[in-house]
Amino acid sequence: MRRRTFLAAAAAATAACTTPETEPVPPQDPQPLQAIDTHIHLFDTEREQGVPWPPKDDPVKYKPTLPSRFRETVEGLHVEGAVAVEASPWVEDNRWLLETAHTDSIMVGVVGNLEPGTPDFPSLLEELASDSLFKGIRSGNLWGRDFHAGVRSDAYVSDVAQLAEAGLSLDSANPSVGLLEDVLVLTDKVPTLQVVLDHLPKLFPPPDEAERFTAVLQEISQRPNIAVKVSAVLRPGEGYDLAVYKDKLDEMWETFGADRVLYGSDWPNSLPLGSYQQVLAIVKEYFATKSPQEQAKYFRENAKRVYRL
Repeated sequence: MRRRTFLAAAAAATAACTTPETEPVPPQDPQPLQAIDTHIHLFDTEREQGVPWPPKDDPVKYKPTLPSRFRETVEGLHVEGAVAVEASPWVEDNRWLLETAHTDSIMVGVVGNLEPGTPDFPSLLEELASDSLFKGIRSGNLWGRDFHAGVRSDAYVSDVAQLAEAGLSLDSANPSVGLLEDVLVLTDKVPTLQVVLDHLPKLFPPPDEAERFTAVLQEISQRPNIAVKVSAVLRPGEGYDLAVYKDKLDEMWETFGADRVLYGSDWPNSLPLGSYQQVLAIVKEYFATKSPQEQAKYFRENAKRVYRL
């Protein structure tokens, strides 16, 4: 009887300890990774004055593209913010872009279009920089401008130094080996300038420039103030298999490391190559092999630091 009494008491004690409050809590799914898209374009094809880009004969891109459309596009994809990059050389479109970005809280920054080295640059920069959403300008191989000559011009360099002093960045457009070399020249002259290389994964230099490309990437890897958007990853006719793009993504990772890579979709310019989901899926699959901290840096944290969001 004593043994039976003891066993009964022990069983009761065990049952008393296994209450809903003390039962092991099953593991929860990790919180979905939030992303900041550092490269989208906004424009309104229905404006009276029209738009300089995209062209009217582009059936995919030539339609109103405003923050509300972007918000609908990324619904359910855990994209919490976006930086709009200029799509017009018209000075007044800097103001239009800022006004449009302020209509929706999903917009967290604007990269505008001013031409360093021109007489109005200092006053225009001062005006635009007074808006908290204004994060910098884009320069490079676009709108028929000569970036190569610019970075060797005292007036251009002086204006870019003003940009850096204001804590603003410079995005470099449409990469080439020559442009990357020019970025090195510019950052030699303005060492405090934050540069963001746009769409570098799409650069495939011709064989006669391969050695120059390797050398310039090696030099860029040593400059912590040069970051890269791992954007424009998809290529025409090459599908959505990560294996096709992995070598180029590895090149970006090995050159820039975890602290200098940023997520960008290039939406809606990316639409002829794939949906937003397909653009996002390729880089999500690639970065899934990295640590949670490294994923967070690519998709969100580096953007906050580089663009001072």
